[in-house]
Order: sequence, then structure tokens, then C-alpha cells
Amino acid sequence: MTTGPRFDLPEIDDFTRPFWDAAADGRLLIRRCRACGRAHHYPREFCPYCWSEDVDWERASGRATLYTWSVVHRNDLPPFGARVPYTAAVVDLVEGPRMMTEIVQCPRSGLSIGMALEVTFRREDGEQEDGKREDCEQEDAERAVPVFRPA
Repeated sequence: MTTGPRFDLPEIDDFTRPFWDAAADGRLLIRRCRACGRAHHYPREFCPYCWSEDVDWERASGRATLYTWSVVHRNDLPPFGARVPYTAAVVDLVEGPRMMTEIVQCPRSGLSIGMALEVTFRREDGEQEDGKREDCEQEDAERAVPVFRPA
């Protein structure tokens, strides 16, 4: 039975809702500045390069290359302890932004810097092991977190 807070589920607010709604539909979104043209991730209400507030959501291709990774063998935060070992990674999206994520469906021996990756989504239904719903709005009950696998 899960006790206490979970540290793997996003906190969805009005600003990030488009990102999480798209993820639930199997789409990865990034932000692009209309002033300087650069894309960025994590979602912000302004461009981290030129500080313009003229930024919009854009669908990313879902393609990336592996920049670096680390295999996590111990994590005491729920529910990560049940997932160890897992591969935490940083990937370079083809659109330009660098993104922290997890590599799935790949043995550690198969990882290499620069390998081609594609996005997939870990579905989180908001249910605890005892079948009770977490305290969240009904529309937030199913969440999907972008992770990457070999292309």
C-alpha cells in the first residue's frame, strides 16, 4: 500500500495543463519563442533566451538523442524504490531543447551517447495500490509522463 505523497506525479496548474493534456493524448509539447525563434523546455511563460513573453506551445517530433544517463540503484521516495534500478537521462530533442527524462525498454548495456530515441509515455492513473484515488481533480486522474526508448 502506498503511504504518504508520491513524488513521480506532476502538479498540474492552468499554465502547464496543455503540456499534460497533450501527454495524456500521446503528444509531447515544447515552447517556442516567436520573437527569437528558439525552442525551450521545461515550459515557461517567457523565453529563457531573449526574455520575450511571446511564446507558444508547439508539438515536438518526439525524436531525441541521448546526451547522458545514470542508473539509479537506490531511491527512497515513493514509488521510485519499487522501480530501481532505473535509468535517469538527459536527452537532446531534435527541436533543440535538452530534457531530463527516463530511458525505458532498453538494457543498460544497450545505452550509448548519441543514440537515437523516441518518446513514449508512462501512464499514471492516480490510483494507489489500495485502489483509492489520490486527492486530485477528476480530470487530473490519468496522467502521462514522457519517457524515452530506443528509436
